[in-house]
Amino acid sequence: MMKKFLLAIFIALPFMFMSCSSDDDAVDPDDDFEGETKSFELFSVADPSISGTATFMENEDNSTTVEIALDGTPDGGMHPAHIHYNTAAEGGEIAVSFEPIDGSTGMSTTTFSTLNDGTGITYEEAINFDGYINVHLSAEDLGTLVAQGDIGENELTAESKNYMLGEKAVDGISGNIMFQKRVNGEALAIIMLDGTPDDGMHPAHIHMGSAAEGPGAIAFTFNSVNGTTGMSKTNIAALNDDTEFGYDDVLAYDGYVNVHLSAEDLPTLVAQGDIGANELTGESKTYQLDEKAVDGISGSVVFEERMSGEALATIMLDGTPDGGMHPAHIHMGSAAEGPGDIAFTFNPVNGTTGMSMTHVGMLNDDTVFGYEDVLAFDGYVNVHLSAEDLPTLVAQGDIGANELTGESKTYQLDEKAVDGISGSVVFEERMSGEALATIMLDGTPNDGMHPAHIHMGSAAEGPGAIAFTFNPVNGTTGMSMTHVGMLNDDTEFGYEDVLAFDGYVNVHLSAEDLPTLVAQGDIGANELTGESKTYQLDEKAVDGISGSVVFEERMSGETLVTIMLDGTPDGGMHPAHIHVGSVADAPGAIAVTLNLVNGTTGMSMTNVAKFDGEDGETIDYNGLLEYDGYLNVHLSAEDLETLVAQGNVGSNS
Repeated sequence: MMKKFLLAIFIALPFMFMSCSSDDDAVDPDDDFEGETKSFELFSVADPSISGTATFMENEDNSTTVEIALDGTPDGGMHPAHIHYNTAAEGGEIAVSFEPIDGSTGMSTTTFSTLNDGTGITYEEAINFDGYINVHLSAEDLGTLVAQGDIGENELTAESKNYMLGEKAVDGISGNIMFQKRVNGEALAIIMLDGTPDDGMHPAHIHMGSAAEGPGAIAFTFNSVNGTTGMSKTNIAALNDDTEFGYDDVLAYDGYVNVHLSAEDLPTLVAQGDIGANELTGESKTYQLDEKAVDGISGSVVFEERMSGEALATIMLDGTPDGGMHPAHIHMGSAAEGPGDIAFTFNPVNGTTGMSMTHVGMLNDDTVFGYEDVLAFDGYVNVHLSAEDLPTLVAQGDIGANELTGESKTYQLDEKAVDGISGSVVFEERMSGEALATIMLDGTPNDGMHPAHIHMGSAAEGPGAIAFTFNPVNGTTGMSMTHVGMLNDDTEFGYEDVLAFDGYVNVHLSAEDLPTLVAQGDIGANELTGESKTYQLDEKAVDGISGSVVFEERMSGETLVTIMLDGTPDGGMHPAHIHVGSVADAPGAIAVTLNLVNGTTGMSMTNVAKFDGEDGETIDYNGLLEYDGYLNVHLSAEDLETLVAQGNVGSNS
């Protein structure tokens, strides 16, 4: 209860002061002279019920009358009171003795113009004195204080800053440290901890650097934390090396606070927290770290912005084995491009806790590298199995410019020469505008490696020249992941470029057998919109051959024309054309030459963008739907006169 009471009192200090420190407090000891007044708060110490004020009143002769008014004093008691030199946190000798406070009234009035040693002191000097007031329990028990408060230049302003002190080696001990600004620019530091054992004394210091970088050299020593109360109060005016160090310096300082178990056991920490420039702003960015070679290990890395603009990086992994130490780095480039050079080294991940905390301010080459730099960095994080086995990764994830935006586009990869192999390729947009391409195939044989490329043109027009090379598809996993930022000729090629590209994807059987395709699909401008029109192709000179032709709109506005016939003989190749006019008007001139119909499959697929001839006019999907034409499928190149199927298309359907 005492700790909670003290915590409430000290948190309220600035606000309590604001309500009682006005120079306009109406205390008038002299009806003939209305001088200035100044009140200072006297806070409870040993007895929570006793508190009050000390009001300094200017007299006409420039002497000072101090009226102390306390609530909660017991009847009959007499309480000695004094002004002491220095701050209450520092302690000091008596400078001025007051008349004792009558417990029955809680009042004492004292007029003085000199200190106890005879030195003269004016009202202005009194209200700006470097001192504090103590009110004692009795003349026989001066060691017990019932009220206390800083005065003069040590008075606390309304400005304060609170930093959390997190639990460390001893379960249940945590709290905070509050720095309160004094009128003179110095500070009162109050450490408040819960869970400290009675009678313990816990040394505490400000160290240089951040907690994640520590141990740093001791810069400032606090008064030890009293385990019974969980508190420590220290005046801050200079670092241990006598460098000036006030309230504003604390807020800008590159440091952290350690509270130690004891003077005999400084390495064991009971609480710790960053302060000043290392304080976290509340801005943070989380990146996922995915499972790699070891099943069950995954997690995240969180970058938190500091007031300095630097960052705290916290890696948190689930599934790491007890006792292991896992090196971790930021590498250059994307995970799909790796391995990239190491740019930044984290503190190793502790397998027992799954955690690593690292201060981020510079890359390994001393380049400035703060929070905003992380968010824009072209890199990825690797967590390795051990220092002895760096090639084995336990977790990995892209960061910064390589982060995925959530925008993605999926294209189907259809079965080709090998039965049962098909899948998709997904392009995911990165923050940089580049892309991650992931090919996922079902049915690939274990241990095979399947080259894959983006080719120019459409699959129906192919083979087109290779424009971009993917990482090979691993047959065992059916997967390939590739960073997409440039074509093979170094032309920029990002996510938006993929969506507009006139191309298609081929996945090949092997590097030794590129002509054999295992999967294929159009991408970008060649993607089908879903709009289509089907026309019947009727039987002609050869019994049993008939089918249909489907016109499908592409994103580019061009058209995929697919002929599907039943009854064609194996091994045959059947020329096909769109002719001018209708079947009734035949024969009409050839307008568009289609790819041959394969007799074995009965199929032909052709991309149609223009009419025949070098100077043929372009025609889009809607133009084909309105075209005055018909389609012929011929028996062979040697026998164009014999038709195996025929049907009106476009406006003639």
